[in-house]
Amino acid sequence: MKSLIKSTIVGVATAAMMATAAFAGDLVINFDDPNPGPKKGFEDAVEAFKAANPDINVVVNITDREAHKTAIRNFLSADAPDVTTWYPGNRMAPFVNAGLFEDVSDLWESEGFNETMKAIRPTMTIDDKQWGVPYTYYQWGIYYRKDIFEDLGIEEPTTWDELLAASAKLKENDVTPFTIGTKFLWTAAGVFDYLNLRTNGYDVHNDLTAGKIKYTDPRIKNVFEKWRELIEPGYFIENHATMSWQDAVAPFAKGEAAMYVMGNFSVDAYKNAGLTYDQIDFFQFPEITPGVPRAEEAPADAFFIPANANNKEDARKFLAFIGQPDIQTEWNKTIGQLPVNSEATVSDDKFIQEGFATVGGAAGLAQFYDRDAPAEMAKAGMEGFQEFMIKPDRLDAILKRLDKAQERAYK
Repeated sequence: MKSLIKSTIVGVATAAMMATAAFAGDLVINFDDPNPGPKKGFEDAVEAFKAANPDINVVVNITDREAHKTAIRNFLSADAPDVTTWYPGNRMAPFVNAGLFEDVSDLWESEGFNETMKAIRPTMTIDDKQWGVPYTYYQWGIYYRKDIFEDLGIEEPTTWDELLAASAKLKENDVTPFTIGTKFLWTAAGVFDYLNLRTNGYDVHNDLTAGKIKYTDPRIKNVFEKWRELIEPGYFIENHATMSWQDAVAPFAKGEAAMYVMGNFSVDAYKNAGLTYDQIDFFQFPEITPGVPRAEEAPADAFFIPANANNKEDARKFLAFIGQPDIQTEWNKTIGQLPVNSEATVSDDKFIQEGFATVGGAAGLAQFYDRDAPAEMAKAGMEGFQEFMIKPDRLDAILKRLDKAQERAYK
C-alpha cells in the first residue's frame, strides 16, 4: 500500500474521529503544532522515517496545541493513536499514574538514550522508568527589537535596574516595553518563573512547584512586588488577556512593543511576521538578586506511546528513530531549537547559539511553571498571574486563594 500522510489542522472532535479512522496496522501519530516551522520539522522527520521503513503506513493528525491539550485525556482513554506528543515532568505524571502512557525504559536502554539524553532523563522519569522520548528543547529569555534599541541608544540590560531604565526610555518614546498574550495563561507563567528564578533562585522555584512553599511566603510575595514594577507603569501591552502568544507578535513586528519574554520557538513567528534577523536579538533575563545563580527555563517536547495504542511495535520504532542524533540535528535546525541528544549537531543559527550558551552555562534548568507544578495548581496559579497583571491591587487576595488551591492540589 502506498504510504500516506494526512496532515490536517482540525478541532478536538475531528482529531479524535480521524485517529479512529486509521486502518489496523497503520502507525497513527498525533502532533500538536500546525505553525509552519514545527509542522515542517515534524513532517520532514516522518518522511525520513517512511523512507527508512517503507513497509509502515503512517497516518498523521496535526492539531492546534490548545485543542490537543483539551483532547488528550479523551483520546488516550477512548481512541488512542499509536504515538502522541506531550510534555515531560509533572505534565506527564497524571497520564503515567493513570496507566495511560507506555513504559519505554527498554528503548532508553537499547538505544543508548540513558547516556546521550542524560541531561533530560530526570524529567522523563517516574518510578525509575522512562515514559517518552524527547526530540527538542528550547531556552526562554527576552527577545527584543534590536533596531529600536539602537535607535534609542539602549543597551541590552543585565540587571533589574537596567531593565527598568530601558523600559522607562521605551515608554517615553511611545513604545510599549513588553508585548505578551495571556489569553491561554502560560505566557504569564513564563514571566513569573523568571522573576522567581532571578529573585529567589532555582531551589525556591522547585520548592514552590512541589508545594513546599506557600504563595503568601514573603519570598514569593516579593516576586509579585517586582512584577508590579513592570505592571503599574504600563510596561505591558494593553488587552493582553484577549490575545494568544501569536497575536502578541503583531505589536512586536509593528514596532509598537520592543521586548517579548518568550521561548525560542517564537523566532519562526517573528520571521513569518516580516522581521529580519537584523531587527531582532535575544538576551538572558537580567539579574535581580545579586549572587543568585542563573537558572533558566528550558522546556522539552516529547513523544509518548499511549497504553491503549494498537500498533506499539511500530510506535517503538518511531520513538527510537526520532531520538537519533542525525534526525534531531535536522529537525531542530528546521524549527530553530536545541536537540536533546548530546551527539546531535547544534545549528549555527544565532538564536540557537545564544540558546546553547544560555542553557549550557545555567545553574539549573526549569521545565516551566505549568510543567513543574501539578495541573490543578498550575491552572489556579496561572489564572492568578493573569489576574494580577490586570488588577495588581488584588495581590493579597490572589495569594491567599493560591494557598487554598495549593492545599487541595498537594493532598
